[in-house]
Amino acid sequence: MDANRPAEPAALPPGLKNAFYFATFNALSYQMILGSPMVLYAKSLEASATVLGIVAGMMPLLVIFQIPAANHVTRIGYKKFVFAGWGTRVTVIFALASVPLTGFFLTKTSQVALLLFLLFGFNLSRGISSAAWLPWITTLVPAPIRGVYLAREAGCVNIASCATLLFAAACLGKSPRPWQFAILFLFSGLNGAVSLLFLKRIPDVPPHELESKAAAAVPWGAIAAHPPFRKLLRLSVAWSLAYGGLGAFTVAYLKSAAGMSEGEVLALTGLAFLGGISGLLFFESRIDWFGSKPVVTGCLLGWIFILGGWVCLAGGVVAPRWGLVLGLQIMMGFSYALVNMNNTRMAMLHAPKMGRSHFFALYSVVSNLTLGLAPVLWGLMIDAVGVHQYRLGGFKWNRFSFYFAGVLAAFALALILCRKLEEPKARPMDELLREILIHSPQRVWVRLWSRG
Repeated sequence: MDANRPAEPAALPPGLKNAFYFATFNALSYQMILGSPMVLYAKSLEASATVLGIVAGMMPLLVIFQIPAANHVTRIGYKKFVFAGWGTRVTVIFALASVPLTGFFLTKTSQVALLLFLLFGFNLSRGISSAAWLPWITTLVPAPIRGVYLAREAGCVNIASCATLLFAAACLGKSPRPWQFAILFLFSGLNGAVSLLFLKRIPDVPPHELESKAAAAVPWGAIAAHPPFRKLLRLSVAWSLAYGGLGAFTVAYLKSAAGMSEGEVLALTGLAFLGGISGLLFFESRIDWFGSKPVVTGCLLGWIFILGGWVCLAGGVVAPRWGLVLGLQIMMGFSYALVNMNNTRMAMLHAPKMGRSHFFALYSVVSNLTLGLAPVLWGLMIDAVGVHQYRLGGFKWNRFSFYFAGVLAAFALALILCRKLEEPKARPMDELLREILIHSPQRVWVRLWSRG
C-alpha cells in the first residue's frame, strides 16, 4: 500500500448502526422544530428579526445547562441520561403541533408567546441531556475511526434533513395555512418517537472510572487553560459568532427581501444539504488520515467566498435568481457539514479521559452560548437598521447587506484562529489540495476509462 494514501477504515463497533438510524429519524424530527419551517411559521405570526433571533438562539443558549448536568452523567449513566432528555423533548413537540391550531382563540402575539414557552421546554430538555451524548459516543467509538463515524452520522443527518425540508416545501406551497404547519410539527413528533426506539438499542458503556472520582471538584479554569483546548474554544467562539443565526436570516432575506414563497425557500434550504452529503462522501475515509485542521481551513476560506455572494445579493449588485441562490446554499451545506464535523472531532481529540464529560460540557457551553447570543445580537442589529438604505455607487447598504458583511468579517476572524490550532498528526494543506485536485480526479477518470 502507498504510504501516502489513507488506509481502509477499521470496522465500527457492533450495534453502532443504531446510532445512524437514531441520527436519521432525529434529523427528520428536529429540522421541523429548529430549522426553516419554524422560522417561516414565526414569520407567519409577524415575528420581528429579534424574535427570530431568539427562536434561532434558544437551542444553543440552553446548552449552558450542560455545566451542572455534567456532574450527574457518571452517576446516572450515558444512555439513561440521554434517553430521559430526548423523551421529554419529543413530548413537547406534540404540544408544539397544537400551537398553529390555536389561532381561532389566540392572537398572533399570544401564539408567539406560547411558541417561545414551548420551545424553551424543548431546548431545555435537549440542553441538559446532551451533556452525556459526546462522552458516550467518544467512549464507544475508537479514536482511529472517529472521523469515519462522524462522517457517516453527518451523512445520515444531511440526507434526512434534505428529505424533511423538501417534504415541508411540498406541504406548505405558496400560501400555507396554520393547519399545514401543524401537520409538519406532528410529523416531527412521530419521527422523534421512532428515533427513541433506536436510541435504546445503541450499546451503553460505563462512564470512565477516573471521571467519577474527579466529579467532586471540577477545575473549570484549568480545563479552559489547557493550551490545545483553549485554542479550539477560541475558534469555536468565532465560528459560532459567524454561523449563529445564518440559517434563520438567510430564510428571512429570501422571504421578505427576495420575495420568494415558503415552498421555494424550503426547497432551497433543503437542497443545501446535498452539498453536505457530497462533502461528507468525499472526506469520509480521508478525515482520519489528513486531520481536521486543513479541512476546516479550506472550508473557512470557502465561507468567506460564500458570504461575499450573499453581500452582493443583498446589496443589489446581482439579482436573487433561483440558480444563484441554490449554488450558494449548496456551498453552505458543504462547508457547514465539514466544519461542524471536524470541530467535533477536534474536541474529541483534545478531551482527555479524566474529566471527559466536563471538557465536552465546557466546549459545548462556550460554543453554544455564542451560537445562541449571536442571532439575538444580529437580529437586534437588523431591526435597528430597519428599512433605512444607503447607496454607495451601485451598492445598497441595507439591513441584510450590513448583516452579511458582518458575518463575513466573523468568518475571516475564524480563519485566522484556525491557523493557530494544534493537531500534530494533521497533514499539510498542500497534501489535501493535491488529493482533491489531482489524485481523486485521476481515480475517477481511470474508473470511467476502464468501464468504457
